[in-house]
Amino acid sequence: MPKAQDASRNPVSDPLNAERRAEERRVAPFHVSTDSSVSFEERRVTGERRRERFQQWQRNMIGGLPIVVADRAETAKVMVDEALKRRGQWRYPAYMTSTNGEVTYRCAVDPSERAMFLEADAIHADGMPHVFVSRFKCQTPLPERVATTDLFHDVAREASVRGATMFMLGADETSNRLATELVKRRYPKLKLVGRRNGFFADEAEEIAACRQIAELAPDILWISMGVPREQVFIRRHRHRLTTVGIIKTSGGLFDFLSGSKARAPQWMQRIGLEWLWRMALEPRRLGMRYLKTNPYAMYLLLTRTR
Repeated sequence: MPKAQDASRNPVSDPLNAERRAEERRVAPFHVSTDSSVSFEERRVTGERRRERFQQWQRNMIGGLPIVVADRAETAKVMVDEALKRRGQWRYPAYMTSTNGEVTYRCAVDPSERAMFLEADAIHADGMPHVFVSRFKCQTPLPERVATTDLFHDVAREASVRGATMFMLGADETSNRLATELVKRRYPKLKLVGRRNGFFADEAEEIAACRQIAELAPDILWISMGVPREQVFIRRHRHRLTTVGIIKTSGGLFDFLSGSKARAPQWMQRIGLEWLWRMALEPRRLGMRYLKTNPYAMYLLLTRTR
């Protein structure tokens, strides 16, 4: 019968070796909660699922969607950081979007739209009601509203200093052209590598536009087509835009930049009544829509926030 191995010479049983192996053991860079009370969709966006700054942000479930807890200044810096880091990597672009009362409503009644929003790397609150509700329903309230129309200027200033490039896709030809002209005048050092309106004759024209954007390889692509067209466009063509760093949905951003639509006064924005201003400007288009969506959206904010 073979002689038993001396325990003091056995690297497996040696306490010193065991201690050294424990110290050198690799630790996963993220933690996935095993709490059964947390749904799969919440766990999907919890913690550092990937080594991206977006996934390190804390999130609150507000109105049924995971909303990032970050202010505009931090968001702009992280967008430019990640966009520059992704240069030349040939990977799916990061996708950032925003929610407001209408989006909250649409995601609750349409599972397909909710799924498209949950594909985003980050969802910001572009609505003051979300901020108000978070102040008394969430342990860590949202620091402020991250309105895309304001965030664009924060990002443009950051990009101008650090050399990040942009492409502006969306709106009609007039609004797109006027918006880009204004941006060039206001930020002369910004590298705006291209623009295109958001209307296409067919899918072939969409693919051609994606090819043009991919060749220019902008660090940040702004898509201003409105919900859910911009989300559908991203789902359909994200794999064609692997030279793009970050895609940010923008709603009616270019219309506001061009001056074709006026923003609400600051006092209305601060108290969450910008929707009322927009409805007063376009009562036929937005009147019934807001009267239908806003009450249910408020119910969702009050009952599906934690």
